[in-house]
Order: sequence, then structure tokens, then C-alpha cells
Amino acid sequence: MAFQDKTLKCKDCGVDFVFTAGEQEFYAEKGFENEPARCRECRDAKKRSREGGERQSSQREMHEVVCAGCGITTQVPFKPRNDRPVYCRECFTAQRS
Repeated sequence: MAFQDKTLKCKDCGVDFVFTAGEQEFYAEKGFENEPARCRECRDAKKRSREGGERQSSQREMHEVVCAGCGITTQVPFKPRNDRPVYCRECFTAQRS
């Protein structure tokens, strides 16, 4: 199949960009079915913001629970399920020993 350059419109900035025949061939080889929705600049900017955002948001969401071992109120970095006991740090460490 012979690919030809296509002009697409970026969904973020609205600028026209060229989806080259070489890029189309690469997408076909990899089995990608969708054409790119963003121009190279917007793709790079999105990638940079995503990487930077992950580093900045390293603060975990904490959930308040009552320890199944000693009964104190504590916080854990995961959403507890009702079918499993949750322990404070001290009781958890004691359980592992």
C-alpha cells in the first residue's frame, strides 16, 4: 500500500500539521489504527506536562481507617476494602514478624 502525506488538524492548538507517508507506514507496522490527533509540539508539551505532573504530585492520597489490631485511627496510602483488615504501621510490622 502506498502512503501519501496527509494534512491533519491538531485537536489542541488547531494548527494544520502533516502526517507523513513515513509516519503512516510506521503506524501501520506497529498496528496503530488511529491517526495522531495532536501536532508534534502539542504531543511533546503534553508529554512534558505529564512527566512533570507526576513528579510534582508525588504526595499520595491518604485514607483514614481504624486499625484492626489496636483500634486506633490511622491513615493508609490505599483505599481499604471492607473484606480485608487494615492495620496501623506498628500492628502491620508486628504481623509481618
